[in-house]
Amino acid sequence: MPRGNDGRPAGERSATAGGKSRAGFRPSREEIIAYVAENPDRTGKRDIAKAFSLKAADRIWLKDLLRDLQDEGVLVKQRKRLARRGALPHVAVLDIFSRDAEGGLLARPAEPDTDDETNPLVSIRLSRSAKGPVPGVGDRVLAKTFPTEDDAGPAYTARVIKIVDRRREAVLGVLRAAHDGTLRIEPVERRQTELVVEPDALNGARPGDLVEVEQVSAGRYGLPRARVIAVVGSITSEKAVSMIAIHAHEIPHIFPKDVLDEAQSATSASLEGREDFRSVPLVTIDPADAKDHDDAIFAEPDPDDKNPGGVIVTVAIADVAAYVRPGSALDREALRRGNSVYFPDRVVPMLPERISNDLCSLRENAERPAIAVRMTFTADGRKLRHSFHRVMMRSAARLAYPQAQAAIDGAADETTGPIGTTVLEPLWAAYRVLKRGRNARQPLELELPERKILLKPDGTVDRVVVPERLDAHKLIEEFMIQANVAAAETLEARRQKLVYRVHDAPSLAKQESLREFLATLGISLARGAQMKPGQFNAILERVRGSDEEGLVNEVVLRSQSQAIYSPENLGHFGLNLRRYAHFTSPIRRYSDLIVHRALVAALGLGADGLTGREEERLEEVAALISASERRAMAAERETVDRLIAAHLAEQVDRTFEARISGVTKSGLFVQLPQYGADGFIPVSTLGDDYYLFDEAARALFGERTGQGFQLADRVEVRLVEVAPLAGAMRFEMLSEPKPLPGSKRSFHKSKGRKFRERAPQRRGSGRR
Repeated sequence: MPRGNDGRPAGERSATAGGKSRAGFRPSREEIIAYVAENPDRTGKRDIAKAFSLKAADRIWLKDLLRDLQDEGVLVKQRKRLARRGALPHVAVLDIFSRDAEGGLLARPAEPDTDDETNPLVSIRLSRSAKGPVPGVGDRVLAKTFPTEDDAGPAYTARVIKIVDRRREAVLGVLRAAHDGTLRIEPVERRQTELVVEPDALNGARPGDLVEVEQVSAGRYGLPRARVIAVVGSITSEKAVSMIAIHAHEIPHIFPKDVLDEAQSATSASLEGREDFRSVPLVTIDPADAKDHDDAIFAEPDPDDKNPGGVIVTVAIADVAAYVRPGSALDREALRRGNSVYFPDRVVPMLPERISNDLCSLRENAERPAIAVRMTFTADGRKLRHSFHRVMMRSAARLAYPQAQAAIDGAADETTGPIGTTVLEPLWAAYRVLKRGRNARQPLELELPERKILLKPDGTVDRVVVPERLDAHKLIEEFMIQANVAAAETLEARRQKLVYRVHDAPSLAKQESLREFLATLGISLARGAQMKPGQFNAILERVRGSDEEGLVNEVVLRSQSQAIYSPENLGHFGLNLRRYAHFTSPIRRYSDLIVHRALVAALGLGADGLTGREEERLEEVAALISASERRAMAAERETVDRLIAAHLAEQVDRTFEARISGVTKSGLFVQLPQYGADGFIPVSTLGDDYYLFDEAARALFGERTGQGFQLADRVEVRLVEVAPLAGAMRFEMLSEPKPLPGSKRSFHKSKGRKFRERAPQRRGSGRR
């Protein structure tokens, strides 16, 4: 325990938070913990020092004490603030799941902190004077949370700000005709049981239909009975698999009439109040099948003699704020959706096509409103200055990534040939400059290949490919990153509130877990030091080309925090940037629309900027769009799992080369590199040895032999069972266990349970 100047433990002293501390006295551990619990919005080191009137000489002592409390797990770091373990943010998205003995509503976080085993219980406070809909069991709500002092009851109370989703107690499944003549519901959720539907409860449904049902009875014997409340569509139709995810996650996918009417009545923006950029040969570079184009780029050498070798980069982004005004029907629906959702067979857009694919899409040779940023860089990639402009532009060319790359590589076509020396070569020259700055910055360099599913006309899987990662992709990525940084810097300088894209450093718990794992490979990781992306890069470089390369990359990836949106700037750890905001995709992300409006307001670029009411709601908006993003990621991942499972359903008993993608005490998750799909191998099927779980080494090893299987191992497996609707596959291990000399024999013993667990979430590199 930290000690004071007289050598006595700090816990023997006392002070009053918020008042004047007595000279020479320091607060006890308990007083600091109590202060953190009672003041969740003021728990940075400076806040705590000020609350207890600590002088400069005592701040090193405070830093050490706070570090001790974090190492002991009493406090956790949430962004730049401290909180009790399991603490909730002041504004959170909650799921109401039950009632207490007195009929009060109980809730839990919709997205619990995966760093923490706890999942705080929340009691919902209902005001008798509140107007509007009253929340109930099954609803998802946005609420302000308040910690309680009742150790026996819920850890928090909450006041509902708004109801995000009203959830019916419905089961989604496919109506099937059983062998005994009964009609049954095969649920899409793997943990739900089958239901029986009587003929008079079909509501027009036919076998093969995807339906929503509600349970009407559950007898002591036999399957529970249900009735159909809605027919979603036929499971044999195109786009049926993504429709499962849309309904399971309640993703809004049908635009209300007032939203469509508002979109249809919108007219093209005029040049009035805008700078004329129509002569600037900006070009769009997108996937070949892209239907909307929200960013265009141009680069040229800096003519200033004081900046030899420097470049000027212009990034123009579709001016969605000109069409989607605060408080409009379009705006409300965009916030409800939060972002566009991309499935292999469809896109659920954030905005109607009239806006996203027409008025705001930067089409070739069409006049379009945009917000442009001009950035000047030195020859070594340092940014000297930047400026924002509200403009009217005209795209000089619509290019696909392979097309632009081919032109640079010497294979120009009729589109790229005329602009090769005037547009494309200066773009690549600018990219080489920006790349020098990126290399000096040292962002986290994890190469994560992203697979793309190609479908047949009937909506089934044709094949899975890994698109080549071209310099054209990297060029666009780096240009967009720099534009995002410029937006955040400008708004901070103008003291304009905004929503940042933040990515916190790995938590202490994850750092310690990574440290234990690296120790099993003989690699050390400094303790107590503030982690930097360069430290991870050094580790990755050390194992490059070795047998452990895949394993270490996987574990480093899983040690990272989840990127979120926040009105508080925490920086972006992965990109190694002090400030970062999403600005470049307002067609598909509400966060970017907020940043556009903030720029309009801060720079006086029009009357359609961020309003005072919106500024007051930024904390709520950040929580909502962060939850929407996680919802979209889960729906996209589950759809891919279902498509691949259906594709492999006819290949039971086939042998595959696989990689171990997850290790639990219940068994192994394996991924088929050819398809990017996960399956499970129960520990009870691994052999006649008794397998133990070594958490530090991410391995299962035999108690008798000491041999086993480790994360990222390449193995041979046999497919033994497929559940296409659930997207689940079960495999049998064919490879022999390998020696694991670093494994410990004192870790948790597996019980060999045969239930299936969800595969660990796969995270791509595209959501920065």
